[in-house]
Amino acid sequence: MNIRAHAHARRARHAAIAIGVLWLAASPAFAQAAKRTADGVPDLSGLWQVLDAAADDIQDHHARPGVRAGAGVVVGDDIPYQPWAAAKKKENFEKRHTLDPEAKCYLPGVPRLTFMPFPFQILQVKGQVLLVHEYVRAIRTVHTDGTPHPKGPIDWWLGDSRGKWDGDTLVVDSVHFNDQTWFDRAGNFHSEELHVVERFTPEGPDHIRYRVSIEDPKVFTRPWDMETVLYRRKEAQARLLEYECQGFAHERLYP
Repeated sequence: MNIRAHAHARRARHAAIAIGVLWLAASPAFAQAAKRTADGVPDLSGLWQVLDAAADDIQDHHARPGVRAGAGVVVGDDIPYQPWAAAKKKENFEKRHTLDPEAKCYLPGVPRLTFMPFPFQILQVKGQVLLVHEYVRAIRTVHTDGTPHPKGPIDWWLGDSRGKWDGDTLVVDSVHFNDQTWFDRAGNFHSEELHVVERFTPEGPDHIRYRVSIEDPKVFTRPWDMETVLYRRKEAQARLLEYECQGFAHERLYP
C-alpha cells in the first residue's frame, strides 16, 4: 500500500470510529446506562433476577433429579473448606432433602437470597438501598448513611448490611449472621462468623455484575469469591408477586 492509500485508509477508520461514538452517545441504551440518582450515583432501581443455577449448587454440577445442570458461580470452582467442614458439607449433601434450611422455609441468608430463582426489586432512598424480594417477601436494608455495624454478637438471618459507593460500584459489607443458612441446595454452608462483601457494578442499563467475597475463618481456609450477572426484567407485566413457602415440604415428600 502506498503512502496516499495508507493515509486514506487511516482517515476512513477514524471516521468510522467517530460515527460509532456519536451513534452510541445518541442511543437510548447509552442514555439509560448513564442514569443517576440525585446524589450522583448509579441508579440501580428496577426489577432484577439471576438466570443461573446457583440456587441448586454454586459449583459446576450435572443434572440430577429435580436439578438442572449448570455452571457454577464460584470463581475457580473451588471452595476452600477445612477438613472437618468438607466432611460436614458432604453429609449435608447426602441429607439435603431434610437438612436444607430452605425446606423449612427459613430465610435463605446472604447471598443465597439473591441466587433464588425469583425476581427482586432494588429501591434507592436517601441513606438506604432496599432489596425487596419476591421470595417469602424478604426485605434487606442496606444502610448507606455511613453508620457502622452495631456491636455484636448478633445472629440475624440476613445479617446487618452497610453500603458505600466505590466509583460506580455499590459495595455492601454484611456481618452478624446466624449459622442456620446454606449457600445453596447442595449443602454448602457457613458458621456464625460469616463475613460477606457484595459488589454491584452496573454494566449497561440492563445488567449488573454481582461479585461476592466470602470470609469465614471457622469453616474455610481462606476467603473466596462468587460472581454472576443480574438481569433486568423488562416484560411489560414484570412485577413482584406473592410467594409463600410451604414449610417442611421436603420432609413430607422424602420421609
